[in-house]
Formats: sequence, C-alpha cells, structure tokens
Amino acid sequence: MYEPREYRSRVRAPDLVAARVTEGESDLLILSSVDVGAAAARALAACRWQLSEYIAAHPRFASALCPIDVDEGAPGIVLEMAAAARAAGVGPMAAVAGAVAGFVGRRAAPEGADVIVENGGDIYIRSGAPRRVGLFARDSPLCGRLTLAVAPELTPCGICTSSGTVGHSMSLGRADAAVVIAPSAALADAVATAACNRVQSPGDVGPAAEWVRGVEGAAGALVVMGSAMAAWGCVELVEQPAE
Repeated sequence: MYEPREYRSRVRAPDLVAARVTEGESDLLILSSVDVGAAAARALAACRWQLSEYIAAHPRFASALCPIDVDEGAPGIVLEMAAAARAAGVGPMAAVAGAVAGFVGRRAAPEGADVIVENGGDIYIRSGAPRRVGLFARDSPLCGRLTLAVAPELTPCGICTSSGTVGHSMSLGRADAAVVIAPSAALADAVATAACNRVQSPGDVGPAAEWVRGVEGAAGALVVMGSAMAAWGCVELVEQPAE
C-alpha cells in the first residue's frame, strides 16, 4: 500500500526547481538547478520499461531474496541491481528504489547541473553546493533532530534508507532507520536493506554499522533504533534547529 510521504513537506531547497514524477509504483521528488521534469518523466518510463521487460522474461529477478546471476546482455539497471545485491547479500529488488533514483538522476539532468532525486527515502544526489539530508525515523526520538551534511566532493552518490518501522518495503529487521552512503545509489539501497535486517534490538545498531564497513564500495552508515544510534564512515551529523 502507498504511504503518504509527509516528510517531503519539510524539504527546503530554494535554489532548486522542484518536480514530482510518478509512474506505477514510482513516486519521485526531483530537485534540480534546471527544470528537468519532462526529461525525468522520460527517464523513469525508460527505466521501468527495461525492468518490466526483464522481469517478464526472468520472474525470479523480482522474487529472489538472495543474490542471483543475470544475463550479461541484461539492461544496465538490471546489471547494477544484481551487482549491488551480490555485494550486500540480498535479493536484487532490495536495490530497486536506489537504482531507479540513480538512473533518473544521471539521465534527466544535464552535466554540471545540481540534481537530487528522492524515491521513498532513497536518494541520488549530485551537487556543487553543500546539502543536508534529514533523518526520518518516525518511531525514534531522534527523528527530525538530526541531518546528514553532504559535502559537494562526496557527490555524486546515493544516500539510501531502509526501515522496519516506516514505509511499505519488505524488511526483516526492526531498525527505525538504516542509512547508507555509497557512490552507487543501487549499492546504498541494497546495503541499507541488509543493515536494517541485522537489527532486532537497540544493541544491534553498532554491529550493523560495523558490518557496513566491510562492504566494498560503501562509504558511510548511520543506524538508528529508538534512542540508540551508531555511525561509521563519512557521516557528518548536524543538529536540526527547532522550527
């Protein structure tokens, strides 16, 4: 079931042009230094068509809960998802939201333009200016109190969140938020899913963040359950001023 994305009302980016692009289950918020709404709609349609065509011929790609092999001639987004799933030890659909965000962001915005694509808490970002990404972990007292500082040199990158308490995506864990930063949004999404799966109690947040350290390509992690929090890597937290 679709869950309203009320957190979007808190987005503040006055220097960027906002667009919302939807198709099927995909609901993207796109912020860019130029208007990319039409280009983003075309990119989203292309990426969903590639995925649907591949899944129609290979149904296991959509249902597998562990890494699977894919054809070498598969579309690029399928190869990217399969590689991310292999690195994280999860099924390829665990990477789909991040992969779609990255696909659209890379294709919709012209070179040199700032672009942020948010797909249900999974973000692709390329920016020449510092940005902040808020922590949305609804059942945690830390929700709304912290932001992640994103320096321009960290981008382009994916910043993806998996949660056992927010959203409709399948999760085997109970973390309020497992956030992963990686150069690939597909990888960040898959690793965030795997990290969240490792959290069943507040005492698991530290080991889950430490596990991310061992994943090749991952750059940072933030794991939250209740008031317990653990971070690793290129995570710079900034307290959010009260509104």
